[in-house]
Amino acid sequence: MDYRLLGGSGLKVPVLSFGTGTFGGGGEFFKAWGATDVAEATKLVDICLEAGVNFFDTADVYSRGLSETILGKAVQGRRDQVILATKATFRMADGVNDLGSSRHHLIASCEASLKRLGTDYIDLYQLHGFDAQTPIEESLRALDDLVRAGKVRYIGCSNFSGWHLMKALSISERHGWSRYVTHQAYYSLLSREYEWELMPLAIDQNVGTMVWSPLGWGRLTGKIRRNQPRPATSRLPKTSDDGPPVPDEHLYKIVEAIDVIAAETGKSVPQIALNWLLQRPTVCNVIVGARNEEQLRHNLGAVGWNLTPDQVTRLDAASAVTPVYPYWHQRVAFGARNPPPA
Repeated sequence: MDYRLLGGSGLKVPVLSFGTGTFGGGGEFFKAWGATDVAEATKLVDICLEAGVNFFDTADVYSRGLSETILGKAVQGRRDQVILATKATFRMADGVNDLGSSRHHLIASCEASLKRLGTDYIDLYQLHGFDAQTPIEESLRALDDLVRAGKVRYIGCSNFSGWHLMKALSISERHGWSRYVTHQAYYSLLSREYEWELMPLAIDQNVGTMVWSPLGWGRLTGKIRRNQPRPATSRLPKTSDDGPPVPDEHLYKIVEAIDVIAAETGKSVPQIALNWLLQRPTVCNVIVGARNEEQLRHNLGAVGWNLTPDQVTRLDAASAVTPVYPYWHQRVAFGARNPPPA
């Protein structure tokens, strides 16, 4: 297993982490991801640790806390061997303050996560999204207090816009507060919008990228192809109104380009898609999930080898789209002065 620094911190983490959204299966949304119980979760954790993957990502909202509870039991007795990351911000109860990034909600959420995980500290505590109603200073000061209290060691964020992240970093620097070391973002061969603004910002500010849904919401598993029926079991949206929209032709073009490289390398479609991400600027970690042992072992096969520069170039070409404004204009107007991240 390869290890990289967690963004601007001194903590080294494996390039793959295990996402536990499949733990618990509470509610219809998460049931579609999986329903892993404690026994199976413990087995998956065992496999991860054997492979050098000691980094586990969860969130309080995953199955309304059940994912955290199961993960906590699965790592019981070996807390010193693992790195635990969790997230807060989204709604966990029905009260008017049971949502967002207020001091009230973040501190209460952190205390609840600590109990469910069965630990007295969280290695990486992340805001799951941007709360526009709470002053950024309030959220950052609350997070800094949690760090100073020893309940959190590093902080990160997820699903921020570029200005959200840059303003937060500036405020932290001004006040000498703990700084976001990571940004967890949706990114894959299928959806490369992250490269337009968030990646250049992360390069400039030394913020590590943790990639979620690296297989494009389950579309880059190799099971979805031109002129073939969709798989019966899938995390794919049930309607066109759910999840990130992707034109079918864009998907088919990428999968067909991957197929050519799969024939050259002997690797699978998902392994190639994951390996491509590991060669992108700012990416310090890719979060992989699995319903079972077979899927997990298969995803672990994405490391220990690298695509060639020529193969990466071909995948880049197959997955390229025209950026939205102002990014297309910046590239046209300044050319080599504003190159896309390589």
